[in-house]
Formats: sequence, structure tokens, C-alpha cells
Amino acid sequence: MTSALVDRFDVVVIGAGAAGMMCAATAGQRGRSVLLVEHYPKLGEKIRISGGGRCNFTNLHASPANYLSQNPDFCRSALARYSPRDFIALVERHGIAWHEKKLGQLFCDETAVDIISMLRNECERGRVRWRMPCAVEEIDHVDGVFRVATTQGPVVAAALVIATGGLTVPKIGATPFGYRIAEQFGLRIVAPQPALVPLALDPESLSRYGDLSGVSVDAGVTCKDGRFRENILFTHRGLSGPAVLQISSYWNGGDAIHIDLLPDLVAGAWLASQRTSATRMDTLLGQRLPKRLAQQWCAAHDAALPLQQLGDKRIAELAELLHDWAVWPSGTLGYNKAEVTLGGVDTRELSSKTMAATRVPGLYFIGEVVDVTGHLGGYNFQWAWASGHAAGEAV
Repeated sequence: MTSALVDRFDVVVIGAGAAGMMCAATAGQRGRSVLLVEHYPKLGEKIRISGGGRCNFTNLHASPANYLSQNPDFCRSALARYSPRDFIALVERHGIAWHEKKLGQLFCDETAVDIISMLRNECERGRVRWRMPCAVEEIDHVDGVFRVATTQGPVVAAALVIATGGLTVPKIGATPFGYRIAEQFGLRIVAPQPALVPLALDPESLSRYGDLSGVSVDAGVTCKDGRFRENILFTHRGLSGPAVLQISSYWNGGDAIHIDLLPDLVAGAWLASQRTSATRMDTLLGQRLPKRLAQQWCAAHDAALPLQQLGDKRIAELAELLHDWAVWPSGTLGYNKAEVTLGGVDTRELSSKTMAATRVPGLYFIGEVVDVTGHLGGYNFQWAWASGHAAGEAV
């Protein structure tokens, strides 16, 4: 690269999603000269489609307990220094109306585009320069500076921030670019996999439960250390709904997920009180669960009989099964249906305060590309804001 032809900046941020725009705006407003590079032609598309088009932009209860990582404490510093209240204050400064839906989840009253416009305006306040759509062709690190070859010409910067996200929803631009850059510089990667994703069932299970597509039930779901109480949704391919999306981040291929179909009831006592009844088990269960689910579940467990014919031992077994129904998924529905990517750049390679790579001065990784994955409900956006702000304050 000939120096006369090279644009020079203090900071180049690659990826104009939630984390990238937050980082660029923060750095720019500190007086740093910033270039934001984005390969996809539509700005903030993942923000736009989030939350049913209204962007679940944070969660009031965000804390390190809501995040998965090989190093669970890594996110603590950034989250403490840029909290949900800080982002709410930014939203309110821009006059964006919002509401709490449930469980601390905050949404725009109008549209997710309001958040994109807000971030764009914050970047303008910081005099951030843009190249979009613009692909990065090559990155070198020579004499303490990064040389970035792009389709709009080369640039040089002392600091390079990778905010290119994970692998979810490739049709709107997701690529493994960030992982490749980490590997180029010798940084370790925690193997990525889809998270917050529907789970598939095998053909035998689908033959029994597939026609329940559209049926939803409030249930408790556990797998390993994960435990959630929300709705399960049966689909023509398997299981979805908030509880299943949450538990998918803990599911690792060969595990069962355990479903409590009656989380507000002591099933043993309830069924025992009916043990001399001529009422069929599926009819009785249909008083507490969607009738189609009650019928299919009882058929699958040879329980579609009057309770008086089942006997005390069998009733006790069924009560236990209702609180601990083990289901073995056959897989996930993949990155096209996933909300986020689990895994990413190993946090042992990064400073928890600045997001900088400890072995490559001036190189930063933020947002979903890092091995920090939030629960469903605004937590991943809060990580984007917090990690982007941390790097923006440091570059």
C-alpha cells in the first residue's frame, strides 16, 4: 500500500451492527477518527427484524448470570460499566417510546428502525466515516498499525475492532469473517454452534407429536445447568417457544431435555385424589393441558384409560413423568432459525475491561463474535451495547 493513497484513521470498526455502531459512536464522540466498514447493503438488518420488528433492545435484569461463556465472569466488567439504564437513557434522549413486555424485556413502542436511526445519529455526532456496502479483502498488522484492504481502497489505523457478529441468519449477511481474523492472529476460538434455536425431533417422535403443530403449553424445561419456565410450542419439525429456545443453549447433542408439564401442580397428589374415578386419564389431563396434547401424551405412555384401571403404582409413575418428561431432540434447526451464535473468540484471549486482544496490541473483538451468549429477552443486545461501549472507550 502506497502511503499517499491510503486513508488513515485512529480506529477502523468492521461490522455496523449493534456492537459496531455503539463502538464507533463512542470512540468518535471521544474525538477519535473512526471508519465504520459494513459489507451488507442494509444497515442494522438484524436489529430491524428483532423482537417482531420492535427490537427487544435490553433487559432490566441483565446480569452475568444471564450469559453463557467458557469464562462466565468475563462479561461482568463491561456490563457493570454500561448498564441497561445507560442504554434506556440514550433511547429516551432520542425520544424513542418504549415499554416493558414481560420479565424485564424492553421493546420500542413503534419500530426497531428507531434504534437503527438512533445509532446512526450517534455515529454522526461522532463524525464517524462510513464505507457501506464495502467488503474487507485483507488485513495486515505491520509496524504497530493495521492495514486494511477494502473494495473501496486501503486504510490504515492504530486500532482495529472486529464487530462482525456470529453465524446466525446468513441470508442477511452473517459470515465467519470474525473467526477467520481471530485465527489469522493466532487467537483461540470456542467452536460456534446455533443457540436460542428450535429443536428438531426424530421421525418416530414427529409421527406422534408432529400433528400438535401450533399447540403451546406453559412448562418448566431443564437441561444440565439450564432451567426455564415459559411456553413450549410444538411445531411440524419439533419443539420451539421461549422455553425451548432458552434451553437450546444448554443442549449439547446427546442430552435429553426434561419437561415439567404441570409446574404449578403436585401431580401425584392430584392424580391420587382421582384414583377411583372412571374418568379417563387423557380426559382428566385435558383439564390442565391442551386437550390434543393430553391425548397424544397419554397415548404415548399407554395411559389413555380410566384412572381406576391404572392402579396406584402406575398413577404414581405417570405423575412423576408429568413432572419429568424426558425428550431427546435429534438436532437443532440450524443457523437460519437461531437467534444467536454460542461460542466465538475465546475470552481468555481478551481483556474484560477493554475487549482488546492481549497478544495483539490494538485488536479488539466485541458483540456476538465473542464467546459471550445471553439468554433470550434482550440480553444479547445489552452485551452488544456494553462490549461496544467498553471498546469505544478504550480505542
